[in-house]
Amino acid sequence: MVLLHGAFADGSSWSQVTGRLQRDGYKVVAPAVPLRGTVSDTPYLSGVLAGIPGSKVLVGHSYGGALVSELADQSGVKSLVYVAAFIPQAGETLGALNEQFPGSELGPNLVPISYPGGVDLALNTQTAGPVLGADLPASDGAVFLAAQRPVSAVAFTEPVEKTAPAALPKYAVIPSGDKAIAPDAERFMAKRAGATITEIPGASHLVALSQPAAVTKVIERAAR
Repeated sequence: MVLLHGAFADGSSWSQVTGRLQRDGYKVVAPAVPLRGTVSDTPYLSGVLAGIPGSKVLVGHSYGGALVSELADQSGVKSLVYVAAFIPQAGETLGALNEQFPGSELGPNLVPISYPGGVDLALNTQTAGPVLGADLPASDGAVFLAAQRPVSAVAFTEPVEKTAPAALPKYAVIPSGDKAIAPDAERFMAKRAGATITEIPGASHLVALSQPAAVTKVIERAAR
């Protein structure tokens, strides 16, 4: 299992799922994604995948879903799982996909961080908690925000380069209470991709932390 986290996160965002998969006998790798945009992140993660022998299930959360699609043609990939995730097609941008449907509250909760050569985006630590994890204890949301990793603004504006191969089995977990990516956007992308959909009523964008058993069940189904 290769678990790719989303924007603002690190591999620990999969901690509740990772432990369950390991207890069930699966080998898990949850690498740190650079969060520089798909054009930059994909070659790095391709190198990570090259060092993992055998068949692989690629799992992506949020922005990580775009990376799953970019990496889907790598050797040994047997299935794809998208968890509260983008499933873009070649030429699309994540920002445009998220604005295509109402329901996302992410934009107003982003704080730009300018530096020589670019702009990163961070989450507003005072207001973004309910947007990411409304079904988590407020203290857990505060910890997530305190440790967040800003993402390059380019990640939302540069077109992705690949559409996931149609022949690969795909699974999508859609939390109906997602306020970061509009649930209708997730449904649209999942249906378009031909994914088997599991909807979790009321769950938030951080569904892998709030509903790890349900997410693990879908990932293990994809591994069979």
